[in-house]
Amino acid sequence: MKDNDRGQSLITKYVWVIDTIYRRRKISFKELNELWLRDDISRGVEIPKRTFDNWRYVIFDMFGIIITNEKRGEYRYCIENVEDISKNGLRSWLYNTLCVSNTLANSQSIKDRILLEYVPSGQQYLQSIIEAMKENRVLNLTYHSYWKDEESNYDVQPYCVKLFRQRWYMVARSTDPYYYERGPRIYALDRIQKLHPTEETFEMPKDWNAETYFDGCFGIIPDQNVKVQPVKLKVVAGQANYIRDLRLHESQEEIERNEEYSIFTFFLRPSFDFQQELLWNGEDMEVLEPLWLRKEMAGKIKRMWNRYKE
Repeated sequence: MKDNDRGQSLITKYVWVIDTIYRRRKISFKELNELWLRDDISRGVEIPKRTFDNWRYVIFDMFGIIITNEKRGEYRYCIENVEDISKNGLRSWLYNTLCVSNTLANSQSIKDRILLEYVPSGQQYLQSIIEAMKENRVLNLTYHSYWKDEESNYDVQPYCVKLFRQRWYMVARSTDPYYYERGPRIYALDRIQKLHPTEETFEMPKDWNAETYFDGCFGIIPDQNVKVQPVKLKVVAGQANYIRDLRLHESQEEIERNEEYSIFTFFLRPSFDFQQELLWNGEDMEVLEPLWLRKEMAGKIKRMWNRYKE
C-alpha cells in the first residue's frame, strides 16, 4: 500500500470510502473492494482489511462519521450517523466539498466539458484569518468599502468567518475604542487589499456566539433593526419546485400546495439581502405577510417600473 499512497492524498481515499458506502447504504467489504479496483484511485491494488479498519477510525476523527458493520450475514458496512452528513456544519461542508473535489480531480480527461463558477475570495486571506482566529490574534487590514469607495486601515479582532453566495465574509471587531463599542462588523474578503497578523492578542467575549449573531438571518446582514418574524410567501408551482429542493432558509415550511402555487412560511429577519432574494425570483414570488414587507417590496417594484416605463 505504501507505493499506492505515493503522490496521492489519503483524504481522497477517505472521501471515496465515505461516498461509496453512503450511496450504497450497506455494502460488504468484498463489494467495496470490487468497486475500489474499478476506480483509478486504487491503481490496481486492493484495500487490506487492516488498512480499511484504520481508515474507519481516521474518518471518525476527521469527519465525525461512524462507519459500522452489521456483524452478521454478509458482514455489511454502513454509516451509522448518516443524518449528520446532511447537517449544516463544518464537517458536513468539508465532506461535501471534498466529494466534489474528488470527482473533479478524477475528471481531467473531460475538463473542457466541466464549467465552474469563480469564487472571488478566500484563496488569499482565508487561511491567515483562520490562523489568527485560532490564536485570538489581532489582524491589521486595509479594506476598500464599496459604500465609501475608499481604502481604510485598522486593526480588528477576528470573531468568525462565513461563506454566502460564493463569497467569504469575516465578522471582526475594531480595536479602536469608538468603533469597538459599536460591536462587530462584516468584512468581505474580496474587498481586503492587505492583511497581516500583529503581535497583539485578544480575549474572545464569552457571551458571543457566531450562530446567535446570525440567528434568523437570511444571508450575511445581521440587521438588529429588523426583528426575527414570520414571513409568508406565495410561489408559483414551477418556481416552488426549486425552493422546495433547495431551501431558501432552514426555517422554511410548505403549508399549502396545489397545481398553481404553494404557500411557504419562514421565521427570519426579512432584511435587505432577503428582499434582494425576493426580487431575484421576480413575478414568481409574492409576499403575503407581513404587510410592511409586502408594501416595501411593492415600493421597490414601483421604483423599478418608473425606471423602465420610458
